[in-house]
Amino acid sequence: MTTAQPRPPGSAQGFGGAGRPVHKTIDPSGSTVRFLKARIFQPETLASAAPVLCGAGASSLDMLPPAAILGNASSSICTRFVHASFCKERCSVNAAVWTPEGRRLLAGTNNGMFTLWSGVNFAFETTQQAHESAIRSMEWSHSGEWMVSCDHDGCIKYWAPTLNNVKEIADAHPGYPAREVSFSPTDAKFVSCSDDATVKVWDFERGALDQVLAGANTEGGKSHGWDVKTVQWHPDKALIASGSKDNVIKLWDPRAAREICLLHLHKNTVTTLRWHPNGLCFASGSRDQLVKLFDLRTMREAAVFKGHKREVSSLAWHPQHAELFATGAQDGALLYWSTLHPSAPLGQSVGARGSTAHEGTIWSMAWHPLGHLLCSGANDNLVKFWCRNRPGDGRKREREEGDEAFDDEIEMRMLSLAALAQQQQQR
Repeated sequence: MTTAQPRPPGSAQGFGGAGRPVHKTIDPSGSTVRFLKARIFQPETLASAAPVLCGAGASSLDMLPPAAILGNASSSICTRFVHASFCKERCSVNAAVWTPEGRRLLAGTNNGMFTLWSGVNFAFETTQQAHESAIRSMEWSHSGEWMVSCDHDGCIKYWAPTLNNVKEIADAHPGYPAREVSFSPTDAKFVSCSDDATVKVWDFERGALDQVLAGANTEGGKSHGWDVKTVQWHPDKALIASGSKDNVIKLWDPRAAREICLLHLHKNTVTTLRWHPNGLCFASGSRDQLVKLFDLRTMREAAVFKGHKREVSSLAWHPQHAELFATGAQDGALLYWSTLHPSAPLGQSVGARGSTAHEGTIWSMAWHPLGHLLCSGANDNLVKFWCRNRPGDGRKREREEGDEAFDDEIEMRMLSLAALAQQQQQR
């Protein structure tokens, strides 16, 4: 539920007394406590597979966290704009991650700075110089005890939850940008990729190189034939997936340091790749403007998602709803998709006056661990926060803009998704 702090009489729009900005507040504790109470004392109220609230503003009091409505992914589409934040020194936001407990958002920028924002009222908290060059990727370990980041100079650093730098691998990818890092399921190792066309596996405790994954038909022991843009370790298996500028996706066995499979899913550079949380499939985005879903069980392409007009630059799976994910593009468009409805996006985050969510490339997106918030960082120097619509918000906004037909279409699509989820659960 979204609440704004009261504005003193006579103050300017968006500002409190003495010109202080008014911050919206998204506090999930109320709906979470309500869900926990209902689960214990009124379990019958949660028996519906896909509950749909009426379109009245008073229904906001009945909203539940995404974990309570797993049968209705449309209830967690975060198209409502909440807040836009500038970093202290305005520059591109290349990476964004939530802290493990979900209380703060950590943004990594093009000048090597870390910036912390509150996850409740989105106020600025602190900033520090983390790297000497642009931060390219950040990832927390599965235990939440460590974070690893990499930069444009090929340096990898270890961080404690207090953001103290505890170790540095200065020559991880000497002379080339390190593009992405990803932890193994046990946190004992992590993998990195770079524009030097290599995928490297590292021993986390020793901070030493374990092995370089060499491709079957590449020269000089390289992993790919060109720059490696993305790499992800499987959530619970010894399996690594990497995407490159040579338009291919490779699956690797890190134990044998060998290439398992070569996939030609895209016709242009593979820019982003993310495993599904259950590990049965992965989604990949490319400069060919397509998002594709690949199923490991059948080793076939499961779905193609068409909707972006420019290259897909970022992708993030919802932490609670298995079929829901979001994608960001070079033109600043932010779309929401369901694996059950690949023909068209479920929704789109819209900026001021009907523009795209950002005015530049969306480099990173991060869902809050509870799933009620989405953060996006982009080339327009902004970190934006998006939340779920309250009942009646969409119709009110579209009515004000004089376009009820578009609102009716979105509403019918969401209702059909809820009905389909309910039918599948009954089967």
